[in-house]
Amino acid sequence: MAIAKAERLMNLALCLLGTRRPLSKRELRESIEAYLEASSDDSFNRMFERDKDDLRELGLVIETVENLDGEVGYLARRDSNRLPPITLDAEEAAALGLAAKVWQQARLAGAASGALQKLRAAGLPEDFDPYEAHGALEPRIPVHEAAFEPLMLACRDRRPVAFDYRKATAARPEPRLVEPWALECWRGHWYLAGWDRDRGAERVFRLSRITGKVRTRGGKYTAQVPDVVTVRETVASWAGDIADRSALIRLRSGSGYPLRAKAASVRELGDGWDELEVPYGHGLDAWLVEFGPDVVVLEPAELRADVVDRLRAVAKG
Repeated sequence: MAIAKAERLMNLALCLLGTRRPLSKRELRESIEAYLEASSDDSFNRMFERDKDDLRELGLVIETVENLDGEVGYLARRDSNRLPPITLDAEEAAALGLAAKVWQQARLAGAASGALQKLRAAGLPEDFDPYEAHGALEPRIPVHEAAFEPLMLACRDRRPVAFDYRKATAARPEPRLVEPWALECWRGHWYLAGWDRDRGAERVFRLSRITGKVRTRGGKYTAQVPDVVTVRETVASWAGDIADRSALIRLRSGSGYPLRAKAASVRELGDGWDELEVPYGHGLDAWLVEFGPDVVVLEPAELRADVVDRLRAVAKG
């Protein structure tokens, strides 16, 4: 970070922490020399918004307050930005170190590294590497979808988004307007859980099926955001991880190992085929289609019909 920007951020943080009442943009501009040197109001506004976002990214809690005259002011209350002393034992430090390493190849690599530095500043010994004792482990969460970063930021900032989405049974993508709740990773795939405004219901979207750019939209959320547990249950349900019955399928020998791992029973049929009893929940039809000609659904009939419909849609493509 350039020294000038670091100094500007420090001055802004001190102003927001030192005031007892919200300060308007005008007052902040008059109090910070770097803002006075801005060439225009637009230049100052862009600089201020970037600085405010950077401080929030660093962990400063900045409140936005509107007075009776409609003027917006900003402050950072000391009680909201004061943390208790942090003490970590060796196992806790190792767990947090592993969590930071997980994101080395993803968008959160910088944030994870910064969090580890803050823990060191809070008392974690400089010469202690929480990852070193677990060198045999190489945890990674790869994120290849271009939609991940804008959706992650939209979930954090509670901003509606628009994107084109292609369902497994559809030949062409359709526009979606969504209030994003959370991102979850299941079976190596990322899913977005949120409220679909056009359909008036909660939906889950697989990021690899989002085409084009994710575009943010203005306005507040129209639906209440569930708690974290409810969102995770929704993702699990739509991804097929919650099953209330069983299905019987034929699987080609030597293939479909993820299905075999989920199977309650496996029976050899001969002629290069096995019979499996697998958990049947929402989303199983879409998962079975991915195995193509290596899978044949025996029962129930409704699952067989769903898989056939999906395969026909793909064939028409």
